[in-house]
Amino acid sequence: MPLLEIKDLATHFFTQEGVVKAVDGISYSIDEGEVLGVVGESGCGKSVTALSIMRLVADPPGRTVRGEVIFEGEDLLKLDDAEMRNIRGNKISMVFQEPMTSLNPVLTIGRQLTETAELHLNLTKRQALDHAAELLQRVGIPDAANRLKDYPHQFSGGMRQRVMIAMAMSCTPRLIIADEPTTALDVTIQAQILELMQQLADEFGTALIIITHNLGVVARYAHRVVVMYAGKIIETGSAVDIYHHTRHPYTMGLLASVPRLDETQRTKLQAIEGLPPNLVNMPQGCAFAARCPYVFEKCLQEEPGLMEFTDKHTTACWRFAELPELAKASS
Repeated sequence: MPLLEIKDLATHFFTQEGVVKAVDGISYSIDEGEVLGVVGESGCGKSVTALSIMRLVADPPGRTVRGEVIFEGEDLLKLDDAEMRNIRGNKISMVFQEPMTSLNPVLTIGRQLTETAELHLNLTKRQALDHAAELLQRVGIPDAANRLKDYPHQFSGGMRQRVMIAMAMSCTPRLIIADEPTTALDVTIQAQILELMQQLADEFGTALIIITHNLGVVARYAHRVVVMYAGKIIETGSAVDIYHHTRHPYTMGLLASVPRLDETQRTKLQAIEGLPPNLVNMPQGCAFAARCPYVFEKCLQEEPGLMEFTDKHTTACWRFAELPELAKASS
């Protein structure tokens, strides 16, 4: 049985312009100890999915209108507020996208770390402080006991992200959702943060969902990959499937837009032409059709659901069987 199973989840935002279908019927699961990568352009619904799992979507204007989020056999969407508070930070933790805005600027790092431990682990203030210092030391922050007295602005970007990871690991959760955990960090610090997260996940047997634009991150760390576009999942499979047996033009475009070390200096990066569709007024047929180089009449009329290429690799493309030949012919 999966640790987390999402079934037909839909989260919409009700605005003056109309209903924004930010997440529109997605389903995926993650097993204990697994690393799942969720990738796609900005606005495709990655972060809203994570916030929906945690039940942190602001209402109004947002609302989860249907679906199930089954965690350890319970539907999180049916729990009352008190039960959900017991899950957040305790069994499921989230590393938010921008640590400077996620950390409270008027509270010390120590207070922000001890709050979760006092609430969920029933530790005294002294025990919670010792626990917090141990966590900071574990995530590589020197002089941890003294740094507990400092405020977020006294830490660098990389250090603040380490604090966020320490906070997420505070209660040894079963699942961590990391939403763009390396945004705005330089390349060497990115690598350190991701290695740290994988190390801690391996040590505690924690499952990890990494939400990112960085396909290099996914290739290195993820066991399975979910590709999202316009609020829907358009391809899923193992990292090997997604990188070496791609069966959706959008995924191909994402991979082609990444610079490669094995290419010559004169190789030009490929861009995905056009813009994602308006989520208030979705076009008929495939949402990617207007940007797809392999579009044909059926794409404009019928929306493809997820179809099996293999038993563990699915794609939402009418032409998935002939896609490699089409790509070869157009190159």
